[in-house]
Amino acid sequence: MQAPERPPILEVRGLRVLVTGGGSGIGLAIAEKMIAAGSRVHIVDVDAAHLAHALKSVTGLTGSVGDASEVGSADKVVDDLKAQFGGLDVLVNNVGVAGPTGAVDSYTDEAVDRTIAINLNSQFYFLRRCVPLIKASRQPSILAISSVAGRLGYAYRTPYAATKWAIVGLIKSLAIELGPAGIRVNAILPGVVSGERMDRVIADRADALGVGVEETRASYLAKISLRRMVDAEDVANLALFLTSDLARNITGQAISVDGNVEYL
Repeated sequence: MQAPERPPILEVRGLRVLVTGGGSGIGLAIAEKMIAAGSRVHIVDVDAAHLAHALKSVTGLTGSVGDASEVGSADKVVDDLKAQFGGLDVLVNNVGVAGPTGAVDSYTDEAVDRTIAINLNSQFYFLRRCVPLIKASRQPSILAISSVAGRLGYAYRTPYAATKWAIVGLIKSLAIELGPAGIRVNAILPGVVSGERMDRVIADRADALGVGVEETRASYLAKISLRRMVDAEDVANLALFLTSDLARNITGQAISVDGNVEYL
């Protein structure tokens, strides 16, 4: 009788990983989680101070300073990455900004353009340079960090929501395009993530609506089935799973980590 095939395991040891926007927040949490599991991780961040702190705090982490929204940054970062690792197995396109808060007729052209450049254009810049490297990997995958705003309407945050919906379309299309090469492509949709960035978003929304900050915070929690925010580590746990052998047949999916946000 033939022995059953060995079940897949959560194996990420030795994977070479690039995380954009990896100097803080979700990006750094993913980098820390992947290194703890045995991967080698290179991060890029526009903030030199955040990058330096991350490199000092996480043993084995390497990194580059760069603005992911600029065309040339991906070239330099990938050159640095190749010098460090010689190749790439996993790209985590994480970098993003909250964008402006307010009525659609209040946005400046510059604010909208910046949101699109950082949240969406950066995805293409790094994909263009990284996909040829990933095609040579034995355990290739791509993760894009979208948002629960990539599956729900989000009044007063329309530039942000538009880019996050676009990322879901991007990964679903890439999963079809790159599937024959064995490359899995998925998106993670974080919900309301606790931390300084969410505090700023709540404060800006409170100001835009003319209500109190605590009232605004309570309104966010009331829309979540579990009535609590998620942590960056919750997102990192899913990233670890999706890059592992356990997820070998998961691709083209937009998976929420949000406590079930019912509406925004």
